Amino acid sequence: MPEVRWGLTLPFAGVPLADHEPLVRRAEAGGYDDLWTGETNGPDGFTPLTLAAAWTERMRLGTGVVNPYTRGPAVLAQHAAALADASGGRFVLGLGASSNVIVERWNEVPFAKPLTRLRETVPVLREVLAGGRGPGGFRLETPPAHPVPIVLAALRDKMLHLGGEIADGTFTNFLPLSAADHVVARVREGEAAAGRGETEVVCRFFCIPGDGIEMARFMFAAYATVPVYEAFFRGLGWGKAIDPMVAAWREGDRKAAVGHVPEELVREIFVFGDGPAMRERLGEYAARGITTLVLTPLAPPEGLGELIDALAP
Repeated sequence: MPEVRWGLTLPFAGVPLADHEPLVRRAEAGGYDDLWTGETNGPDGFTPLTLAAAWTERMRLGTGVVNPYTRGPAVLAQHAAALADASGGRFVLGLGASSNVIVERWNEVPFAKPLTRLRETVPVLREVLAGGRGPGGFRLETPPAHPVPIVLAALRDKMLHLGGEIADGTFTNFLPLSAADHVVARVREGEAAAGRGETEVVCRFFCIPGDGIEMARFMFAAYATVPVYEAFFRGLGWGKAIDPMVAAWREGDRKAAVGHVPEELVREIFVFGDGPAMRERLGEYAARGITTLVLTPLAPPEGLGELIDALAP
């Protein structure tokens, strides 16, 4: 397996934030390189990293990801500067467009022109984090002492290209193994167009011990029916396979939708088995150009420590 970075997703499912410290310390002792947050309908993307900054010494801490709609550039810069300071320069700002569900439906903010929004936001954040002025003359009281890398979340070709073009890395999610080469190639094309060298390609993986296909089916149905993910899978050629699932979900029949989830696709995306089997599968992604593996271990709280150890680098 090529040398890669190994990370974990925070927060750990079913574990109160106040009880995360032993697991976070265990992960650092086990050799993990990174901790990356998610941000959907659980804790926000910054608070778990603030706690982890106090509990770790060397791990990189990244948002995976937050968006530029529900937080403006000044607030994003404040968050980034604070976490860069608290962690001694170990913070990475993972930024993505999110989805119409989170941005528009839940937060009542128009979800317009995501590619343009990110293309315009990244240089503004770079300027502000370097001590310059942003929109309306905003300026950080104390800019970060260390540069804050910006990683761009991407699924489809144009956004993947943009990540390679303007960001320090590109973060993807729910990636079928058969599409890994395609996704990495689009990032590399963006780099080449901008005359840049290779950047980081990050991917999140949902790791389920044993053969947890039913859990995976439900998770996939919930994600793949969100328009941005539906478009992603259609763009990869899975449109006919997901049509019955999408139709049932839109009609409000969740049980039928889960029943229509294409098992072949789920088995390409989720990581199943015991520790060695999961590590072998993750190695296949690394061999195809994924440089940072961010693992989301899905196990009961009492089994998380053991699963973290089993997947540790």
